[in-house]
Amino acid sequence: MPRRLKTHAGLSPQAAERLRPRLDAFLASTDARARIGFDPVEFPHRYTDPRDIEVSALLAAALAYGRADLFRPKVDSLLSRMGPSPAAFVRTLDVRGAKALLTGFVYRFNVGTDVAVLLLGMGRALKEHGSLEALFVRGLQSEGSLHGALGAFTAALRDVPMAPLRAAMGPERGLHHLLPSPLGPGAAKRLNLFLRWMVRGPDAVDFGIWKRVAPASLMIPLDTHIGRIAGHLGLTRRTDLTWRTAEEVTASLRALDAADPVRYDFALCHYGMSGACPARPVPENCSRCPLLPSCQVGPGVVAGSTRRVSQASRPRGSGVSGKGRR
Repeated sequence: MPRRLKTHAGLSPQAAERLRPRLDAFLASTDARARIGFDPVEFPHRYTDPRDIEVSALLAAALAYGRADLFRPKVDSLLSRMGPSPAAFVRTLDVRGAKALLTGFVYRFNVGTDVAVLLLGMGRALKEHGSLEALFVRGLQSEGSLHGALGAFTAALRDVPMAPLRAAMGPERGLHHLLPSPLGPGAAKRLNLFLRWMVRGPDAVDFGIWKRVAPASLMIPLDTHIGRIAGHLGLTRRTDLTWRTAEEVTASLRALDAADPVRYDFALCHYGMSGACPARPVPENCSRCPLLPSCQVGPGVVAGSTRRVSQASRPRGSGVSGKGRR
């Protein structure tokens, strides 16, 4: 007998048809401009030149882990000291300049040497290829997959002489966290976030300045918020934050919009970030959620809360028969 093909565990076509209008309405009701200030995308929005946008965006995305109130001052300080054009700064950056900029820099897993590699790598890419887009597209053409292209992209950025940097600034500490190479099985959330900013749009959030990469090829930037909400909406049955889960969520989103599958990402992620959909469901929040009819968790939370309220308001002894209360 022929081997049965493995089927995707996400949305069925029927579920997609039910979910699409609700997600479209949810997206339309999201005040994206009001949320930009809570998102690392605020940094590239300071610039208008495409090269400044992509350089500031990759720096911001690379450091966008942990608490926003901790990484935002770090990114802000670096960009302020890099002057009005981040692209011009990295084009002329050398080891001496990197040391002047980054001596004493520490943010969680990363030290100055790690960030220096990123900045020097971007400068080399601009000088040799003209743009970060051209460097990425070269990897996409040679590798044939998004995962392979991202791996080639980070490997190329890391291809800078390390001995002079280590001598001047000390050893790297979290370079693989900043620029994972090889990419590995993780979801590569921050790299996929950077790609979303560059490729899709332009709209209130994303820039759409990369014209040689199709939005249809993008992968969801999978984090705890998207992972949780995707599970609630039936976009995936997986609970780990891996590339495989990101693929499954994105496949479900392609059933909603094949040409632009990650267009719901910003709205859904900020719905979680804002506390409207917390890790531990809150009945009041669930009852007000515009996605409640499509949620696999919220209706049970609301029903359970209603039952508890009903039982608590029942007069003592009412409805008790036979054995009675003890």
